[in-house]
Amino acid sequence: MLTHPSGRRALSVLLASILLAASAPSQAHGPTRQKVSEKVTIEAPADAVWAKIKNFNALKDWHPAVADSAADKGNAEGSVRTVKLKDGGMLVETLEGYDEAKMKYNYRAKDGGALPVTNYTSVLSVVADGGKSVVEWRGAFYRGYPNNDPPPDKNDEAAIKAVTGVYRDGLAHLKKMMESK
Repeated sequence: MLTHPSGRRALSVLLASILLAASAPSQAHGPTRQKVSEKVTIEAPADAVWAKIKNFNALKDWHPAVADSAADKGNAEGSVRTVKLKDGGMLVETLEGYDEAKMKYNYRAKDGGALPVTNYTSVLSVVADGGKSVVEWRGAFYRGYPNNDPPPDKNDEAAIKAVTGVYRDGLAHLKKMMESK
């Protein structure tokens, strides 16, 4: 039994907090993190495929939508890549990790620039599969509109569709390039 005033006061505050939380109207929690992962098998050795995509500034060399992809510090962590798209859009991305031995790198964009996303992170990797390669491009992000009731061009579906399109177009073009050699 609580008879000390400070013990009763603490219990009263705890009970009031519980009742207040239970009676508060239900609120939507906002956007959820979305994920996209695309893979392609390429009839070429992993070393050759990795050589084509390994440089952080090489996106322009294999992605059909990219006009330029200059990176200020090459493959060094912290390098900032400015991606200029052929349609006039732009993205700014920062290299967060680079592993030559594992044939992968990861990068981040605070906002999506030309994409309807925010807090975008991505990993691009190549894995040997016999004489073939499996290239995986995966990303995680939030929709472009962080509040409830997003407009159609900045909702979850638009974000997933845009990122999926970027990955599929890039990987399909890379496959075509590498297999036509």
